[in-house]
Amino acid sequence: MMSKAFVDHFQAVTQHYLSHRPSYPAALFDWLAQRCSQHELAWDCGTGNGQAAVSLAQHFQRVLATDASTAQIAAATAHERVEYRLAPAENSGLEPASVDLLIVAQALHWFDLERFYAEARRVLKPTGIVAVWCYGIVELEGDAANQLLQHFYHQVVGPYWPAEREHVETGYRQLPFPFTPIEAPAFAMQHTWTRAQLMGYLRSWSATGRYQAAQGVDPVLAFEQAISSAWGDAERGRLISWPLSVRVGRASGGERVLCAGWLR
Repeated sequence: MMSKAFVDHFQAVTQHYLSHRPSYPAALFDWLAQRCSQHELAWDCGTGNGQAAVSLAQHFQRVLATDASTAQIAAATAHERVEYRLAPAENSGLEPASVDLLIVAQALHWFDLERFYAEARRVLKPTGIVAVWCYGIVELEGDAANQLLQHFYHQVVGPYWPAEREHVETGYRQLPFPFTPIEAPAFAMQHTWTRAQLMGYLRSWSATGRYQAAQGVDPVLAFEQAISSAWGDAERGRLISWPLSVRVGRASGGERVLCAGWLR
């Protein structure tokens, strides 16, 4: 696989990303920690705003959280057990065989996979575990409101999604995952948000930032006006759901390329 040059798709939307990205279920981190025989060091690769890293810190003595984006690292959430480091996925700077759990949350599709997997094997302990996950296309409570949201996703900002977004939409099923598989249970990813919270989330999308850079206007303004009647009271909370795809494996014996199912 050819080396991929890093492109920061989120620099323009870093503050929205920090404030409005959905949180991952606590049950996922509990379950992963229970699979680990030791809890000395976890590596959150592609940490973004540090959301997953802070959750890992509830279970591990130390967490290294790396990202190749200067803007994301600068805005990440501080925690006493989390060390943030500006570093590409393929070169963590970690000691060999030092990591108990390696996670990649909503970032694997940006990596040079061949080089990243080599780095993962280098730093994972023989008993170490690797977990990667992504959440797909958001769904909104209420048919009329959801149809408008899907139109915004596919038609309005759709042409501005980076090509790698396809791997998120297919739940990473098309990406290699050369580790001994561990079957994971289904984890729910849902929140009840007001209209303003949803608008903040839409502004955190890389496609929204690219649309605004190209067109010179914020596409969320028109969408908010369009959805106002279908939503009703702006302060009314509506259920927001994301399909969550999780792949988990052990470091040892992982030479086969495996496919995983879709977990909702």
